[in-house]
Amino acid sequence: MVNTELVVLDMAGTTVADDGLVIRAFTAAIADAGVSEEDSRFPGMLDYVVETMGQSKIVVFRALLDGDEERAQRANTAFQDAYEKLVADGHCEPIPGAEQTIQELRAQGVKVALTTGFAPATQNAILDALGWHGLADAVLAPGEGVRGRPFPDLVLAAALRLEITDVRGIAVAGDTASDVQTGLRSGASIVAGVLTGSAKKPEFESAGATHVLESVRDLPALLSPKEL
Repeated sequence: MVNTELVVLDMAGTTVADDGLVIRAFTAAIADAGVSEEDSRFPGMLDYVVETMGQSKIVVFRALLDGDEERAQRANTAFQDAYEKLVADGHCEPIPGAEQTIQELRAQGVKVALTTGFAPATQNAILDALGWHGLADAVLAPGEGVRGRPFPDLVLAAALRLEITDVRGIAVAGDTASDVQTGLRSGASIVAGVLTGSAKKPEFESAGATHVLESVRDLPALLSPKEL
C-alpha cells in the first residue's frame, strides 16, 4: 500500500460553500453576452452550466457561445467580476470543518492543494475573503500550460509542485463528476465525491468515484493511521 502524500481538494462546493453563487454570477455574465433570463436559450444554457460544474469557466462559455472567442472572453470576465463582487459583499463561507480538515491533514504530514475551475483572480478573492492564504501547501487554477477539469492537469501540477513521489499516493475530493474524472485520470488511488455541492451519489458512482462522502470532514477517516 502506498502512503498518502497529497490530498487535492476542490474549492466551491467542497471546501467553500457555493450557495448558488455560480448560478448568480453566470446569470449576470451570460446577460452581458446578450442572453437574458427571458431568452429561450437561457434554460438550456443554465442546465449546461450545472452539468459542467467544476470545469474551467472559459471553456464553458466557449461551448455556450458557439466558439465565439470574443464573446466567451467577455462573458468570462463578467462572470469573474460578478463572482468576486458576491464574495466581497460577504457571500463566502467555508464548508463546516473544511479548514480544520486541512490543518489536520497537514499536521499528519500530508500535503494539501486547493484547486478550482475559476480564474486565478477569483480564487485569490475567495482566499482573501476566508483568510486562507497559507492554509494549504499549494493553490492552483487553470492557466497557461494547465488545463482545467476534467483533464488531470490540476492534480498533476500539484504533484509536481509539491514533489510527490508516486501518483498512487494522491487522494482527490470534489463535489462534481468533473472532479472525479480529473482524479481518476491523474492516477490517484482515492477519488472521493462529496455531497456538499452540486452532484448526488448516483452521479459520483456513475463517474467511478472510489468513495462518496457526506463532507470533506470525512476524508481523513479514509486515510488509515498507517497511511498517515
